Amino acid sequence: MSAIDTANELLRERGYAERDLAVHPGPRGKALLKGNKILSPLSDEAELVLRVVRELVPADADLGGKILRPADLRARLASS
Repeated sequence: MSAIDTANELLRERGYAERDLAVHPGPRGKALLKGNKILSPLSDEAELVLRVVRELVPADADLGGKILRPADLRARLASS
């Protein structure tokens, strides 16, 4: 299973519909975390996007009406 597939499985387990938050293959081997629950797509290596999903993306129920911000995710990733 690829990092993108694993990330999408984790997102589904956390209650996200694909339109709300999913990881897609991007240009030059990158992965994109995008959807209605993130302000703008987060693009990086697939393994790093998987790490963001594993460690930083809350369950849909916990996120509620909030929107994830890529800059906040990157800052939290840098401090962990």
